[in-house]
Amino acid sequence: MADATATVTLCRPERRNAQSPALWRALAAVGRALPGDIRVVLLRAEGVSFSAGLDRAAFTPEGIPGERPLIELARAADGDAVIAGYQEAFTWWRRPDLVSIAVVQGHAVGAGFQLALGCDLRVCAEDVQFAMRETSLGLVPDLAGTKPLVDLVGPARALEICGTGRWVGAEEAVRIGLANLAVPAGDLDAAAADLAAALLAAPRNALVETKALLQGAVDRGYDDQRAAERAAQLRRLADLSGLGD
Repeated sequence: MADATATVTLCRPERRNAQSPALWRALAAVGRALPGDIRVVLLRAEGVSFSAGLDRAAFTPEGIPGERPLIELARAADGDAVIAGYQEAFTWWRRPDLVSIAVVQGHAVGAGFQLALGCDLRVCAEDVQFAMRETSLGLVPDLAGTKPLVDLVGPARALEICGTGRWVGAEEAVRIGLANLAVPAGDLDAAAADLAAALLAAPRNALVETKALLQGAVDRGYDDQRAAERAAQLRRLADLSGLGD
Protein backbone atom coordinates (compact mmCIF):
# COMPACT_ATOMS: atom_id res chain seq x y z
CA MET A 1 0.00 0.00 0.00
CA ALA A 2 1.45 3.38 -1.00
CA ASP A 3 -0.19 6.77 -0.52
CA ALA A 4 -3.80 6.41 -1.67
CA THR A 5 -3.14 3.27 -3.74
CA ALA A 6 -3.54 -0.35 -2.62
CA THR A 7 -2.27 -3.38 -4.53
CA VAL A 8 -3.94 -6.80 -4.28
CA THR A 9 -1.81 -9.63 -5.68
CA LEU A 10 -2.81 -13.18 -6.60
CA CYS A 11 0.16 -15.29 -5.53
CA ARG A 12 -0.21 -18.91 -6.66
CA PRO A 13 2.00 -18.67 -9.76
CA GLU A 14 2.83 -22.38 -9.62
CA ARG A 15 -0.90 -23.09 -10.23
CA ARG A 16 -1.36 -20.17 -12.64
CA ASN A 17 -3.30 -18.48 -9.85
CA ALA A 18 -6.13 -21.03 -9.93
CA GLN A 19 -8.99 -19.86 -7.74
CA SER A 20 -10.89 -21.43 -4.87
CA PRO A 21 -13.61 -20.41 -2.39
CA ALA A 22 -10.82 -19.73 0.13
CA LEU A 23 -9.35 -17.16 -2.24
CA TRP A 24 -12.78 -15.61 -2.77
CA ARG A 25 -13.28 -15.28 0.98
CA ALA A 26 -9.87 -13.62 1.26
CA LEU A 27 -10.62 -11.18 -1.56
CA ALA A 28 -13.97 -10.26 -0.02
CA ALA A 29 -12.21 -9.64 3.30
CA VAL A 30 -9.70 -7.34 1.58
CA GLY A 31 -12.55 -5.24 0.25
CA ARG A 32 -14.10 -4.94 3.70
CA ALA A 33 -10.78 -4.02 5.32
CA LEU A 34 -9.61 -1.33 2.89
CA PRO A 35 -8.85 1.96 4.67
CA GLY A 36 -11.13 4.84 3.75
CA ASP A 37 -8.32 6.91 2.26
CA ILE A 38 -7.64 4.41 -0.54
CA ARG A 39 -8.60 5.88 -3.91
CA VAL A 40 -7.12 3.41 -6.42
CA VAL A 41 -6.78 -0.38 -6.14
CA LEU A 42 -4.51 -2.35 -8.46
CA LEU A 43 -5.30 -6.04 -8.92
CA ARG A 44 -2.32 -7.95 -10.25
CA ALA A 45 -0.98 -11.50 -10.28
CA GLU A 46 2.40 -13.17 -9.97
CA GLY A 47 3.72 -15.47 -12.68
CA VAL A 48 2.97 -15.96 -16.34
CA SER A 49 -0.84 -15.94 -16.02
CA PHE A 50 -3.31 -13.64 -14.33
CA SER A 51 -5.57 -16.57 -13.43
CA ALA A 52 -6.35 -19.85 -15.16
CA GLY A 53 -9.77 -19.87 -13.50
CA LEU A 54 -11.35 -22.10 -10.91
CA ASP A 55 -9.16 -24.86 -9.50
CA ARG A 56 -10.02 -27.97 -11.56
CA ALA A 57 -10.43 -29.99 -8.38
CA ALA A 58 -13.73 -28.17 -7.91
CA PHE A 59 -15.15 -30.12 -10.84
CA THR A 60 -14.36 -33.52 -9.33
CA PRO A 61 -16.80 -35.42 -7.07
CA GLU A 62 -14.45 -34.88 -4.13
CA GLY A 63 -14.12 -31.16 -4.76
CA ILE A 64 -11.41 -28.89 -3.34
CA PRO A 65 -10.14 -30.17 0.04
CA GLY A 66 -11.88 -28.34 2.86
CA GLU A 67 -14.60 -26.91 0.58
CA ARG A 68 -18.06 -28.10 -0.34
CA PRO A 69 -18.16 -29.80 -3.76
CA LEU A 70 -19.81 -27.49 -6.26
CA ILE A 71 -22.11 -30.23 -7.50
CA GLU A 72 -23.74 -30.43 -4.06
CA LEU A 73 -24.94 -26.82 -4.27
CA ALA A 74 -27.74 -27.85 -6.63
CA ARG A 75 -29.41 -29.80 -3.81
CA ALA A 76 -28.40 -27.52 -0.93
CA ALA A 77 -31.00 -25.30 0.71
CA ASP A 78 -28.41 -22.54 0.98
CA GLY A 79 -27.03 -22.91 -2.55
CA ASP A 80 -28.08 -19.41 -3.59
CA ALA A 81 -26.56 -17.87 -0.47
CA VAL A 82 -23.30 -19.76 -0.97
CA ILE A 83 -22.89 -18.49 -4.53
CA ALA A 84 -23.84 -14.97 -3.40
CA GLY A 85 -20.98 -15.20 -0.91
CA TYR A 86 -18.59 -16.21 -3.67
CA GLN A 87 -19.73 -13.22 -5.74
CA GLU A 88 -18.71 -10.77 -3.03
CA ALA A 89 -15.07 -11.26 -4.05
CA PHE A 90 -15.92 -10.01 -7.55
CA THR A 91 -18.21 -7.07 -6.78
CA TRP A 92 -16.59 -4.67 -4.33
CA TRP A 93 -14.07 -3.48 -6.94
CA ARG A 94 -16.78 -1.28 -8.49
CA ARG A 95 -17.79 0.53 -5.34
CA PRO A 96 -18.11 4.29 -5.85
CA ASP A 97 -15.38 5.58 -3.53
CA LEU A 98 -12.46 4.09 -5.49
CA VAL A 99 -11.28 3.14 -8.97
CA SER A 100 -9.97 -0.40 -9.52
CA ILE A 101 -7.53 -1.46 -12.24
CA ALA A 102 -6.95 -5.08 -13.27
CA VAL A 103 -3.35 -5.58 -14.43
CA VAL A 104 -3.64 -8.66 -16.63
CA GLN A 105 -1.00 -10.86 -18.28
CA GLY A 106 -1.12 -14.29 -19.85
CA HIS A 107 -4.32 -16.27 -19.39
CA ALA A 108 -7.46 -14.89 -17.73
CA VAL A 109 -9.91 -17.77 -17.99
CA GLY A 110 -13.38 -18.24 -16.50
CA ALA A 111 -13.20 -16.99 -12.92
CA GLY A 112 -9.99 -15.17 -13.88
CA PHE A 113 -11.78 -13.38 -16.72
CA GLN A 114 -14.65 -12.49 -14.38
CA LEU A 115 -12.26 -11.15 -11.76
CA ALA A 116 -10.70 -8.84 -14.34
CA LEU A 117 -14.21 -7.81 -15.42
CA GLY A 118 -15.00 -6.97 -11.80
CA CYS A 119 -12.61 -4.03 -11.96
CA ASP A 120 -13.40 -0.63 -13.44
CA LEU A 121 -10.45 -0.65 -15.85
CA ARG A 122 -8.16 -3.22 -17.44
CA VAL A 123 -4.52 -2.76 -18.46
CA CYS A 124 -3.23 -5.78 -20.36
CA ALA A 125 0.02 -7.24 -21.57
CA GLU A 126 0.21 -7.99 -25.28
CA ASP A 127 0.28 -11.72 -24.47
CA VAL A 128 -3.09 -11.66 -22.69
CA GLN A 129 -5.69 -14.29 -23.57
CA PHE A 130 -9.22 -13.93 -22.16
CA ALA A 131 -11.73 -16.78 -22.33
CA MET A 132 -15.07 -17.61 -20.71
CA ARG A 133 -15.17 -21.40 -20.60
CA GLU A 134 -18.11 -22.02 -18.25
CA THR A 135 -20.67 -22.68 -20.98
CA SER A 136 -18.48 -25.34 -22.60
CA LEU A 137 -18.41 -27.09 -19.21
CA GLY A 138 -22.20 -27.12 -19.01
CA LEU A 139 -22.27 -24.18 -16.58
CA VAL A 140 -22.84 -20.42 -16.78
CA PRO A 141 -20.58 -17.52 -15.70
CA ASP A 142 -21.93 -16.80 -12.21
CA LEU A 143 -19.24 -14.70 -10.55
CA ALA A 144 -20.75 -11.32 -11.45
CA GLY A 145 -19.03 -11.18 -14.84
CA THR A 146 -21.98 -11.20 -17.24
CA LYS A 147 -23.22 -7.65 -16.53
CA PRO A 148 -19.87 -5.88 -17.02
CA LEU A 149 -19.11 -8.01 -20.08
CA VAL A 150 -22.39 -7.01 -21.73
CA ASP A 151 -21.89 -3.37 -20.71
CA LEU A 152 -18.44 -3.37 -22.31
CA VAL A 153 -18.97 -5.28 -25.56
CA GLY A 154 -22.75 -5.58 -26.04
CA PRO A 155 -25.03 -8.63 -25.71
CA ALA A 156 -24.29 -10.16 -29.12
CA ARG A 157 -20.51 -10.07 -28.71
CA ALA A 158 -20.81 -11.24 -25.10
CA LEU A 159 -22.94 -14.20 -26.18
CA GLU A 160 -20.45 -15.15 -28.88
CA ILE A 161 -17.50 -14.95 -26.45
CA CYS A 162 -19.27 -16.97 -23.74
CA GLY A 163 -21.00 -19.41 -26.05
CA THR A 164 -17.89 -20.39 -27.98
CA GLY A 165 -15.38 -20.14 -25.13
CA ARG A 166 -12.85 -18.79 -27.63
CA TRP A 167 -9.73 -16.80 -26.83
CA VAL A 168 -9.79 -13.00 -26.99
CA GLY A 169 -6.32 -11.55 -27.44
CA ALA A 170 -4.97 -8.14 -26.52
CA GLU A 171 -5.55 -6.36 -29.82
CA GLU A 172 -9.17 -7.49 -30.01
CA ALA A 173 -9.74 -6.77 -26.32
CA VAL A 174 -8.74 -3.14 -26.82
CA ARG A 175 -10.66 -2.83 -30.10
CA ILE A 176 -13.98 -4.06 -28.65
CA GLY A 177 -13.64 -2.11 -25.40
CA LEU A 178 -12.85 -5.04 -23.15
CA ALA A 179 -9.43 -3.59 -22.24
CA ASN A 180 -8.38 0.04 -21.92
CA LEU A 181 -4.89 -0.50 -23.28
CA ALA A 182 -2.38 -3.22 -24.11
CA VAL A 183 1.37 -2.85 -23.70
CA PRO A 184 4.44 -5.11 -23.94
CA ALA A 185 4.66 -7.40 -20.92
CA GLY A 186 7.74 -5.62 -19.63
CA ASP A 187 5.85 -2.32 -19.53
CA LEU A 188 2.72 -3.64 -17.81
CA ASP A 189 3.43 -2.51 -14.25
CA ALA A 190 4.65 0.90 -15.38
CA ALA A 191 1.56 1.45 -17.54
CA ALA A 192 -0.72 0.54 -14.63
CA ALA A 193 1.21 2.86 -12.32
CA ASP A 194 0.93 5.70 -14.83
CA LEU A 195 -2.83 5.20 -15.09
CA ALA A 196 -3.18 5.12 -11.31
CA ALA A 197 -1.17 8.34 -11.01
CA ALA A 198 -3.36 10.07 -13.60
CA LEU A 199 -6.50 9.07 -11.69
CA LEU A 200 -5.03 10.26 -8.40
CA ALA A 201 -4.30 13.65 -9.96
CA ALA A 202 -8.04 14.36 -10.13
CA PRO A 203 -9.81 15.69 -7.00
CA ARG A 204 -11.28 12.73 -5.16
CA ASN A 205 -14.86 13.96 -4.83
CA ALA A 206 -15.03 14.96 -8.49
CA LEU A 207 -13.83 11.52 -9.56
CA VAL A 208 -16.30 9.80 -7.23
CA GLU A 209 -19.19 11.85 -8.64
CA THR A 210 -18.05 11.21 -12.21
CA LYS A 211 -17.78 7.46 -11.67
CA ALA A 212 -21.28 7.38 -10.17
CA LEU A 213 -22.64 9.35 -13.12
CA LEU A 214 -21.09 7.02 -15.67
CA GLN A 215 -22.13 3.85 -13.86
CA GLY A 216 -25.71 5.08 -13.59
CA ALA A 217 -25.87 6.14 -17.22
CA VAL A 218 -26.31 2.52 -18.32
CA ASP A 219 -29.72 2.27 -16.67
CA ARG A 220 -30.94 5.89 -17.00
CA GLY A 221 -32.74 7.47 -19.91
CA TYR A 222 -31.29 10.58 -21.57
CA ASP A 223 -33.35 13.10 -19.60
CA ASP A 224 -32.76 11.27 -16.31
CA GLN A 225 -29.03 11.30 -16.99
CA ARG A 226 -29.11 15.05 -17.68
CA ALA A 227 -30.89 15.53 -14.36
CA ALA A 228 -28.28 13.41 -12.60
CA GLU A 229 -25.54 15.54 -14.17
CA ARG A 230 -27.17 18.73 -12.89
CA ALA A 231 -27.56 17.37 -9.38
CA ALA A 232 -23.96 16.16 -9.28
CA GLN A 233 -22.64 19.47 -10.58
CA LEU A 234 -24.59 21.46 -8.01
CA ARG A 235 -23.10 19.28 -5.28
CA ARG A 236 -19.61 19.93 -6.66
CA LEU A 237 -20.19 23.67 -6.90
CA ALA A 238 -21.52 23.75 -3.34
CA ASP A 239 -18.47 21.87 -2.15
CA LEU A 240 -16.05 24.12 -4.03
CA SER A 241 -17.73 27.25 -2.74
CA GLY A 242 -17.67 26.03 0.85
CA LEU A 243 -21.44 25.51 1.02
CA GLY A 244 -21.31 21.73 1.25
CA ASP A 245 -22.10 19.77 4.41
